[in-house]
Amino acid sequence: MLSPMFHLLRRGPGDPTHRQIGEVMLRATRTPLGPALLKIIARGHTIAARAWGDGAEWALDQLPRLAGAEDDPYGFTPHAEHAPLVAAHRRYGHFRVGRTDAVYEALAPACIEQVVTGMEAFRGWRLLVREFGEPAPGPASDPASAAYGMRLPPAPEVWARVPSWRFLAAGVEERRSRTLVNSAKRATALERTLASTNATADRALRSLPGVGAWTSAEVRQRAHGDADAWSIGDYHVGKEITYALTGEALDDDACSELLEPYRGHRFRVQQLLLMSGFRVPRRAPRRTLPTHTPYATRGRS
Repeated sequence: MLSPMFHLLRRGPGDPTHRQIGEVMLRATRTPLGPALLKIIARGHTIAARAWGDGAEWALDQLPRLAGAEDDPYGFTPHAEHAPLVAAHRRYGHFRVGRTDAVYEALAPACIEQVVTGMEAFRGWRLLVREFGEPAPGPASDPASAAYGMRLPPAPEVWARVPSWRFLAAGVEERRSRTLVNSAKRATALERTLASTNATADRALRSLPGVGAWTSAEVRQRAHGDADAWSIGDYHVGKEITYALTGEALDDDACSELLEPYRGHRFRVQQLLLMSGFRVPRRAPRRTLPTHTPYATRGRS
């Protein structure tokens, strides 16, 4: 079941690196062998794929891991008192946590998403990728193709050279851009965490200035396929998990305690509940976007 993983990787509906049209999923990525554009068609438990670019063979060989072939749900059993989770597991028990095997590719957008709304983060990612990312290989240059206009995420060395004012123009202030740029200089070392334990990967990520528990979890969910890396510190996730399991929207401390019996599978719990549509009812106006950033003011003071 690839759709939940694909949804995790796509940073908003306008993400130039990921696109979904019906049952066709398109992914532009950088592999150890070069860039690749991956076209995936998933029908039930069957996946068909085609790839273009120097990294095409690597991307196709990696596809089973992207789809969750290495995830092991052994030992995960929803508790009877958590009826919504029992129901979610009954319906989506075939779900597996996939992995991209691309650490910095997951870290860069996670840095942009820190402490802002999804709309702000997705807009910043979209603008920066369009400006600094390269065109994806293959049919991305064909106006008749569904992949037309797709772009690769910028390479770490490109991110490291993006001037601060270009980040600001995309609505990404210095605190977030500094974390992204500084971590780009450690990109090679970060990729080596793919061969380590999840705990070691967490420590390595959190050793970077500006990378905390939430950012580390967001990376490990995607790059490492860490089924325990729940989104602690997220504005919504803790409330939604506790609301689904207890009927009350509680804080992260309460959520951590509630999830403790599921240690090793806490992200699996998060995803199963998310896939089932559990959300805290919205009773207040949505948060407004800032009006003081260079992007919002179009450069006007």
